[in-house]
Amino acid sequence: MRISIAKKKLGSYIYIVKDVTINGKRTTKPIDSLGSIRSLSKKLNISEDKVIPWARELAKEMTIKENEQNNTISIKFSQSKLINKNCLNTYNSGYLFLQSVYHELGLNNICKSISDKYKIEYDLNSILSRLIYTRILYPGSKRTSYDSSKKLIEQPDFDIHQIYRSLDVIAKENSFIQSQVYKNSTKAFKRNTSVLYYDCTNYFFEIEKASGLKQYGMSKEHRPNPIVQMGLFMDGDGLPLAFCINPGNQNEQLSLKPLEEDIIKDFKLSKFIVCTDAGLASKSNRIFNNKSNRSYIVTQSLKKIKKYLQEWSLETSGWKLRGNGKEYNISDIDESLSYNSIFYKERWINENEIEQRLIVSYSLKYKNYQQSIRQGQIERAEKMVKKQNNKKAKRPNDPSRFIEEYHTTENGEIADENSLSMNESAILKEAKFDGFYAVCTTLEDDIEDIINVNKRRWEIEESFRIMKTEFKSRPVYLSDDERIKAHFTTCYLALLIERIIEKKLEEKYTTSNIINTLRDMNLHILPGEGYTPGYERTDLTDKLHEIFKFRTDYQITTNKNIKKIIKKSKNK
Repeated sequence: MRISIAKKKLGSYIYIVKDVTINGKRTTKPIDSLGSIRSLSKKLNISEDKVIPWARELAKEMTIKENEQNNTISIKFSQSKLINKNCLNTYNSGYLFLQSVYHELGLNNICKSISDKYKIEYDLNSILSRLIYTRILYPGSKRTSYDSSKKLIEQPDFDIHQIYRSLDVIAKENSFIQSQVYKNSTKAFKRNTSVLYYDCTNYFFEIEKASGLKQYGMSKEHRPNPIVQMGLFMDGDGLPLAFCINPGNQNEQLSLKPLEEDIIKDFKLSKFIVCTDAGLASKSNRIFNNKSNRSYIVTQSLKKIKKYLQEWSLETSGWKLRGNGKEYNISDIDESLSYNSIFYKERWINENEIEQRLIVSYSLKYKNYQQSIRQGQIERAEKMVKKQNNKKAKRPNDPSRFIEEYHTTENGEIADENSLSMNESAILKEAKFDGFYAVCTTLEDDIEDIINVNKRRWEIEESFRIMKTEFKSRPVYLSDDERIKAHFTTCYLALLIERIIEKKLEEKYTTSNIINTLRDMNLHILPGEGYTPGYERTDLTDKLHEIFKFRTDYQITTNKNIKKIIKKSKNK
């Protein structure tokens, strides 16, 4: 604070003023009116030439008090004064935690390397970071991301057309970005690459014409739209490792090997176990992962294995429990005592020119789960029969698989068109597999360890769910192939950052809880002073502040301290 002297007709008047920044403009804010020099001289009983030094000392003391931690700030508001037009009065601070992880992964330096390579004049780091933050906090189109970035404390320093220009560059450097992010992440924290999980999904476009990557294929969401295919590798701790984008009509099995080869080459990984579902476990993929210190664990459909192996798998005798040499007959087990127990049997087989271990497990809990799911499907099938309305089964779990169509009556007469009935034999045939689950592997490790590794496959499916629901990554509103790849690069990086925050929070909070909390962490502007929280302080917000070592939940955070917090969020 400082003094300001105004000369008027009745003498010189002294004011205490403060230099402040409001809406990006530097201005002066009056704090107090001390009065005229003449009146102060009489009031203080000092000569007039000593009044100005006294006022300067008072301003200095007021500045010291304001800087004290527990200083109370008084702000005057007017009931008759309108707020400034076209100016936000609330800004999001939750992105600062995302920004901290962004810099921890060295994405700012990666952007600098790319900018130097292409001699980019616009701020690629600013654009990429905002595309990631808004994908998590305010998901939408690129135009929406640009508009939403204005809700953050740090305002965008780029134009919308520069976002689209940056997408082409991001796509070209996609492999470099992925490999550098992985390299930087290993410096920041330990990555568990002993097990790599792989799966595929697809994303639809609200268009009619297929072109480039956008092709008609088997949609996971049963939509009649062109799709693109995404393959994703996840490490043993559930963190995304690498991804690829392929045409929507490509066989999923063909996507694994090229991406895995990139990981081996760019990430310098050589020894790991690949864990996939049965749909990706082709002969070629198994052979590829049965050499060079690599192994695999893949789910195995008991309905599709050879008859003698199926009969052996479903045989009720010869089952064991871990740590118990005794053999059990699963038809005699006591449900009250063994409901949560997992029984198993194993044998080595030579399939697809590979010596591999077939492990079959059985669980009463899993059996009841499958029965409850199928019962719901049977009820839906019965409604379809009642309405004589049947659609051809497109998926293994479609209820219509339990419906059969007959063309003649029991007397040999021609039946009415579309005569439908329940296929009881199909229901019984499927029911015999209830409770059984099988995997094939080249590992000789303990069975329970193998089963536990395979159990974590659900996390990669959850990652896809997060991108599709929380990040609203589909439908995709881009048409150019390169920009489509860039879109999924930002989605992938957003997923990685969110997952890292989950790990830092010791996985005690759900994805939705974390994202909603960050989205709601708004700060209200106190003109010329700073910010005050407009969000609820909770155990989660406390934990975030504790982990990232800065706080935005004081009653007032001055502009000076906000600048310090922003700077801290950009330090590794």
